Amino acid sequence: MDLEQDIARIAQQEARLRLPVFDADAAWALGTRLRALAQGRGAALAIEVRLAGQTAFFCAMAGTSPANADWARRKRNTVELMARSSYGIGRSLALEGSTLEAKLGLPTRDYASHGGSFPLVTPGGTCLGAVTVSGLPQRDDHALVVEALAALCGVPPSEVALA
Repeated sequence: MDLEQDIARIAQQEARLRLPVFDADAAWALGTRLRALAQGRGAALAIEVRLAGQTAFFCAMAGTSPANADWARRKRNTVELMARSSYGIGRSLALEGSTLEAKLGLPTRDYASHGGSFPLVTPGGTCLGAVTVSGLPQRDDHALVVEALAALCGVPPSEVALA
């Protein structure tokens, strides 16, 4: 995988996967869509959807551990702070040879730049919350979230998938 290509594609994802309406019902629909996708693939995930700083959906599927929920929390904290996908942040930091702790002084106990969390943003750029999964390799966590968001936004998943 090429970091620069990933970074460019993730920027496209962040620009295209915007939600004109996102409320508690949409959060629940997104969470249940992610759960169904995971079940269909035999994956065990912790899934969290946050809206305005509150958890609107959470599911720890059979086969997960408390560590998955903690990873989700750390990735979500990063997205809520920076309004960018955790994988996009991680890829950018990897290209720079840096970390969240080195660049911003953020403790690894509370922040993670691993894939799986994505900002929930309006077309005008307001970040309403975050959707996060944990349980797969980070690139796969990110891809699953993008797939679910693309469906919710009416964007063909092939147009925004990572190569």
